[in-house]
Amino acid sequence: MCGRFSLTAPGQLWFEIFGLSDPPAWAPRYNIAPTQLVPAVMIPPDRPQSQFRLLHWGLIPSWAKAPGVGADMINARVETAATKPAFRAAFRRRRCMMLADGFYEWRRQGRRKQPFYVRLRDGRPFAFAGLWEHWEGPGGQAIDSCALLTTEPNALMRPLHHRMPVILDPDAYALWLDPATQEGDRLQPLLRPYPPEAMTAYPVSPRVNNPLNDTPECIHPLPGVAELE
Repeated sequence: MCGRFSLTAPGQLWFEIFGLSDPPAWAPRYNIAPTQLVPAVMIPPDRPQSQFRLLHWGLIPSWAKAPGVGADMINARVETAATKPAFRAAFRRRRCMMLADGFYEWRRQGRRKQPFYVRLRDGRPFAFAGLWEHWEGPGGQAIDSCALLTTEPNALMRPLHHRMPVILDPDAYALWLDPATQEGDRLQPLLRPYPPEAMTAYPVSPRVNNPLNDTPECIHPLPGVAELE
Protein backbone atom coordinates (compact mmCIF):
# COMPACT_ATOMS: atom_id res chain seq x y z
CA MET A 1 0.00 0.00 0.00
CA CYS A 2 1.04 3.61 -0.49
CA GLY A 3 -0.98 6.23 1.35
CA ARG A 4 1.22 9.34 1.48
CA PHE A 5 3.85 10.92 -0.75
CA SER A 6 5.63 14.18 -1.49
CA LEU A 7 6.51 16.35 -4.45
CA THR A 8 8.77 19.21 -3.43
CA ALA A 9 10.56 19.83 -6.74
CA PRO A 10 9.67 22.94 -8.78
CA GLY A 11 7.52 22.63 -11.90
CA GLN A 12 10.38 23.63 -14.17
CA LEU A 13 12.19 20.42 -13.21
CA TRP A 14 9.16 18.31 -14.13
CA PHE A 15 9.00 20.11 -17.46
CA GLU A 16 12.43 18.73 -18.27
CA ILE A 17 12.05 15.23 -16.80
CA PHE A 18 8.54 14.38 -17.96
CA GLY A 19 8.49 16.28 -21.25
CA LEU A 20 5.58 18.59 -20.43
CA SER A 21 4.60 21.29 -22.90
CA ASP A 22 4.33 23.98 -20.21
CA PRO A 23 6.02 24.12 -16.81
CA PRO A 24 3.22 23.66 -14.24
CA ALA A 25 2.84 26.04 -11.33
CA TRP A 26 3.38 24.04 -8.17
CA ALA A 27 3.89 24.80 -4.49
CA PRO A 28 6.00 22.14 -2.73
CA ARG A 29 3.96 19.43 -1.03
CA TYR A 30 5.45 17.31 1.75
CA ASN A 31 2.46 15.21 2.83
CA ILE A 32 0.05 14.46 -0.01
CA ALA A 33 -2.84 12.32 1.25
CA PRO A 34 -5.74 10.33 -0.24
CA THR A 35 -8.81 12.25 -1.50
CA GLN A 36 -6.61 15.28 -2.20
CA LEU A 37 -5.69 16.55 -5.66
CA VAL A 38 -2.44 14.98 -6.81
CA PRO A 39 -0.02 15.87 -9.64
CA ALA A 40 -0.23 13.57 -12.64
CA VAL A 41 0.70 13.26 -16.30
CA MET A 42 -1.86 11.72 -18.66
CA ILE A 43 -2.99 11.72 -22.30
CA PRO A 44 -6.60 12.98 -22.42
CA PRO A 45 -8.93 11.48 -25.06
CA ASP A 46 -9.08 14.76 -26.98
CA ARG A 47 -5.35 15.49 -26.98
CA PRO A 48 -2.49 13.79 -28.88
CA GLN A 49 0.20 14.32 -26.24
CA SER A 50 0.74 14.10 -22.51
CA GLN A 51 -0.49 16.83 -20.20
CA PHE A 52 -0.13 17.79 -16.57
CA ARG A 53 -3.34 17.45 -14.57
CA LEU A 54 -4.45 17.51 -10.95
CA LEU A 55 -6.45 14.35 -10.23
CA HIS A 56 -8.53 13.33 -7.23
CA TRP A 57 -6.59 10.58 -5.41
CA GLY A 58 -9.01 7.68 -5.06
CA LEU A 59 -10.34 6.23 -8.29
CA ILE A 60 -14.08 6.63 -8.86
CA PRO A 61 -15.34 4.11 -11.45
CA SER A 62 -17.50 5.62 -14.17
CA TRP A 63 -20.41 3.44 -13.05
CA ALA A 64 -20.23 4.45 -9.37
CA LYS A 65 -23.40 5.99 -7.95
CA ALA A 66 -21.48 8.39 -5.69
CA PRO A 67 -17.89 9.68 -5.57
CA GLY A 68 -17.30 8.54 -2.00
CA VAL A 69 -16.28 5.05 -3.16
CA GLY A 70 -12.99 6.51 -4.34
CA ALA A 71 -11.71 6.79 -0.77
CA ASP A 72 -11.32 2.98 -0.76
CA MET A 73 -9.58 2.85 -4.15
CA ILE A 74 -6.36 4.80 -3.69
CA ASN A 75 -4.27 1.75 -4.67
CA ALA A 76 -4.68 -1.00 -7.28
CA ARG A 77 -2.73 -4.26 -7.23
CA VAL A 78 -0.77 -5.05 -10.39
CA GLU A 79 -1.83 -8.68 -10.08
CA THR A 80 -5.56 -7.88 -10.44
CA ALA A 81 -5.88 -4.38 -11.94
CA ALA A 82 -6.37 -5.67 -15.48
CA THR A 83 -9.37 -7.79 -14.47
CA LYS A 84 -10.95 -6.14 -11.41
CA PRO A 85 -14.17 -4.34 -12.47
CA ALA A 86 -13.22 -1.06 -10.80
CA PHE A 87 -9.90 -0.82 -12.64
CA ARG A 88 -9.92 -2.93 -15.81
CA ALA A 89 -11.24 -0.27 -18.21
CA ALA A 90 -8.71 2.27 -16.93
CA PHE A 91 -5.91 -0.29 -17.17
CA ARG A 92 -6.62 -0.75 -20.87
CA ARG A 93 -7.23 2.86 -21.92
CA ARG A 94 -6.60 5.38 -19.15
CA ARG A 95 -3.18 5.07 -17.59
CA CYS A 96 -1.34 7.95 -15.96
CA MET A 97 1.80 8.79 -14.06
CA MET A 98 1.51 10.23 -10.55
CA LEU A 99 4.49 12.49 -9.89
CA ALA A 100 6.51 12.32 -6.68
CA ASP A 101 9.96 12.66 -5.20
CA GLY A 102 9.36 10.51 -2.13
CA PHE A 103 6.75 8.49 -0.26
CA TYR A 104 6.07 7.24 3.26
CA GLU A 105 5.67 3.84 4.79
CA TRP A 106 5.19 2.78 8.41
CA ARG A 107 6.99 -0.01 10.31
CA ARG A 108 5.52 -1.36 13.51
CA GLN A 109 7.87 -1.00 16.50
CA GLY A 110 6.22 -2.38 19.59
CA ARG A 111 2.91 -0.59 20.11
CA ARG A 112 3.62 2.22 17.70
CA LYS A 113 4.37 2.61 14.04
CA GLN A 114 7.48 4.48 12.93
CA PRO A 115 7.11 6.43 9.66
CA PHE A 116 9.88 6.16 7.07
CA TYR A 117 10.49 8.43 4.11
CA VAL A 118 11.52 6.60 0.93
CA ARG A 119 13.13 8.28 -2.09
CA LEU A 120 15.59 7.68 -4.90
CA ARG A 121 19.22 7.96 -3.90
CA ASP A 122 19.87 10.72 -6.43
CA GLY A 123 16.91 12.74 -5.13
CA ARG A 124 15.27 13.24 -8.52
CA PRO A 125 11.49 13.20 -9.05
CA PHE A 126 9.94 9.99 -10.36
CA ALA A 127 6.63 8.64 -11.61
CA PHE A 128 4.31 6.15 -9.97
CA ALA A 129 2.31 4.00 -12.37
CA GLY A 130 -1.31 5.07 -12.05
CA LEU A 131 -4.77 4.61 -13.55
CA TRP A 132 -7.30 7.39 -14.08
CA GLU A 133 -11.03 7.51 -14.62
CA HIS A 134 -13.70 10.09 -15.49
CA TRP A 135 -16.89 10.16 -13.41
CA GLU A 136 -20.00 12.26 -13.89
CA GLY A 137 -22.77 12.59 -11.33
CA PRO A 138 -26.47 13.02 -11.99
CA GLY A 139 -26.26 16.73 -11.23
CA GLY A 140 -23.52 17.37 -13.77
CA GLN A 141 -20.63 17.06 -11.31
CA ALA A 142 -17.50 15.72 -13.04
CA ILE A 143 -14.39 14.31 -11.37
CA ASP A 144 -11.18 12.94 -12.87
CA SER A 145 -9.65 10.57 -10.33
CA CYS A 146 -6.73 8.16 -10.05
CA ALA A 147 -5.29 5.16 -8.24
CA LEU A 148 -1.68 4.18 -7.70
CA LEU A 149 -0.48 0.70 -8.66
CA THR A 150 1.34 -1.43 -6.10
CA THR A 151 3.48 -4.53 -6.45
CA GLU A 152 5.58 -6.85 -4.30
CA PRO A 153 8.28 -5.12 -2.22
CA ASN A 154 11.93 -5.05 -3.15
CA ALA A 155 14.66 -5.86 -0.61
CA LEU A 156 14.72 -2.31 0.77
CA MET A 157 10.95 -2.11 1.26
CA ARG A 158 10.38 -5.62 2.61
CA PRO A 159 11.18 -4.70 6.25
CA LEU A 160 8.63 -1.87 6.03
CA HIS A 161 5.64 -3.34 4.19
CA HIS A 162 4.47 -6.29 2.09
CA ARG A 163 3.64 -3.96 -0.85
CA MET A 164 5.32 -1.03 -2.56
CA PRO A 165 4.23 1.48 -5.22
CA VAL A 166 5.28 0.83 -8.81
CA ILE A 167 7.94 3.37 -9.80
CA LEU A 168 8.24 3.46 -13.57
CA ASP A 169 11.56 3.37 -15.36
CA PRO A 170 11.90 6.54 -17.49
CA ASP A 171 12.21 4.37 -20.59
CA ALA A 172 8.69 3.08 -19.88
CA TYR A 173 6.90 6.44 -19.68
CA ALA A 174 5.78 6.65 -23.31
CA LEU A 175 4.51 3.07 -23.50
CA TRP A 176 2.68 3.29 -20.19
CA LEU A 177 0.83 6.48 -21.20
CA ASP A 178 -0.01 5.40 -24.75
CA PRO A 179 -3.79 4.67 -24.83
CA ALA A 180 -3.33 2.69 -28.05
CA THR A 181 -1.35 0.08 -26.11
CA GLN A 182 -3.89 -2.21 -24.45
CA GLU A 183 -2.14 -5.57 -24.43
CA GLY A 184 -1.45 -6.81 -20.92
CA ASP A 185 1.62 -8.74 -22.03
CA ARG A 186 3.27 -5.45 -23.07
CA LEU A 187 2.25 -3.55 -19.94
CA GLN A 188 2.81 -6.05 -17.14
CA PRO A 189 6.62 -6.18 -17.56
CA LEU A 190 6.71 -2.45 -16.72
CA LEU A 191 5.09 -3.07 -13.34
CA ARG A 192 7.95 -4.56 -11.37
CA PRO A 193 9.63 -3.59 -8.09
CA TYR A 194 12.13 -0.76 -8.51
CA PRO A 195 15.82 -1.69 -8.04
CA PRO A 196 16.51 -1.42 -4.29
CA GLU A 197 20.07 -0.20 -4.79
CA ALA A 198 18.68 2.98 -6.40
CA MET A 199 16.54 3.80 -3.33
CA THR A 200 17.01 4.80 0.27
CA ALA A 201 14.74 5.11 3.30
CA TYR A 202 15.07 6.79 6.69
CA PRO A 203 12.85 7.34 9.74
CA VAL A 204 11.04 10.67 10.07
CA SER A 205 8.91 12.49 12.61
CA PRO A 206 5.39 11.22 13.38
CA ARG A 207 4.21 14.67 12.29
CA VAL A 208 3.51 13.06 8.92
CA ASN A 209 0.77 10.96 10.54
CA ASN A 210 -1.50 14.01 10.39
CA PRO A 211 -2.22 15.11 6.79
CA LEU A 212 -2.69 18.67 8.04
CA ASN A 213 1.07 18.77 8.63
CA ASP A 214 2.44 19.61 5.19
CA THR A 215 5.81 21.17 5.96
CA PRO A 216 9.50 20.38 5.29
CA GLU A 217 9.79 18.87 8.77
CA CYS A 218 7.85 15.86 7.49
CA ILE A 219 10.76 14.70 5.35
CA HIS A 220 13.63 15.61 7.70
CA PRO A 221 15.50 12.51 8.97
CA LEU A 222 15.42 11.81 12.67
CA PRO A 223 18.83 12.74 14.12
CA GLY A 224 21.16 9.91 14.99
CA VAL A 225 19.15 7.20 13.18
CA ALA A 226 20.69 5.39 10.22
CA GLU A 227 19.08 4.98 6.81
CA LEU A 228 17.82 1.60 5.67
CA GLU A 229 20.21 -0.17 3.32
